[in-house]
Amino acid sequence: MTSFGPPQALRPAGQAPYDHGVRRSHTASDQDTFTVATERYRRELLAHCYRMVGSAHDAEDLVQETYLRAWRSFEGFEGRASVRSWLYKIATNVCLTALASRPARVLPSGLGGPYEGPDRAPSPVAPGEVSWLEPLPDAAIGTPADDPAAAVIARESVRLALVASLQHLPSRQRAILLLREVLAFTAAETAEILDTTTVAVKSGLQRARARLEEIDPPDERLLEPDDSRARALLDGYIAAFERADAQLLQQVLRADATLEATPFRDWQSGLALCIHVLDSYVLGAPGDWRMLPTLANGQSAAVVYRRADGALRADGVVVLTATATGIARVVKFHDPALVALFGFPDQLSA
Repeated sequence: MTSFGPPQALRPAGQAPYDHGVRRSHTASDQDTFTVATERYRRELLAHCYRMVGSAHDAEDLVQETYLRAWRSFEGFEGRASVRSWLYKIATNVCLTALASRPARVLPSGLGGPYEGPDRAPSPVAPGEVSWLEPLPDAAIGTPADDPAAAVIARESVRLALVASLQHLPSRQRAILLLREVLAFTAAETAEILDTTTVAVKSGLQRARARLEEIDPPDERLLEPDDSRARALLDGYIAAFERADAQLLQQVLRADATLEATPFRDWQSGLALCIHVLDSYVLGAPGDWRMLPTLANGQSAAVVYRRADGALRADGVVVLTATATGIARVVKFHDPALVALFGFPDQLSA
């Protein structure tokens, strides 16, 4: 993960200290004070930026920019607001500026209904045609181990379906919804963060709620990742791929399961179609795949390796929606760079 510290950690070799528009009067003591005051919020700011932009890589960059701007203006921070709300003001506006010039990130299901055409192998969308949503490692944001209820809320706020739905909201409505309903800022605090009025905040929140109700899928009653049933489903899914066993997949997927993968536009709905696509075009032979369990977006997940030229090479990440009646949704992200983001090597030994 990128380190978000005071600017000397970002300084190119040979460059004089504080050469990023930062006042040269800052001292080592200032740096210590800044770190103590702001460090505790780094992970929650990363989660906030991720919810805003739908990309773990972009969120890292935006948090880096947030801390750089905060450091530059720290000398003038007068404490009229809390450090937390001050940082969220910077982070939210950094995100809004970034979103103004970037297309919304989506999943295949956000582009249209399930594929119902003639049988064919999935074909990828042309590079650059669509900006795809990315998964977020749970390890990047952490959860409060000493507060189980808070840990559940933290996981629910980054669920893949929710983050995907948020990307369909106008960026300011998205910010209002997150600040008010996820982060529990008051209407007045939210207005201060966004440089607007409480009337505008209340109106924006109402519109965001209405839009989200239109596009947000129904509650799937997800199993928590540490639930033994969720672990068993993940283990079964991994075993099915590593053994190239379509029958085992039938045992872990629900009858109404959906299957989607970036960068493919087509996605499937219903067990029969999901199994057909996986068995015909994906599973291959035993040993072609290797998966290692992990956690993403507060859900069961695995980093994926595929055999190529005799080696198991990074292929991407799969995120599962595990429920009491089986796996309701499979989302595979074909992006080898995500494997390193999740802290795993690019290649495994045979």
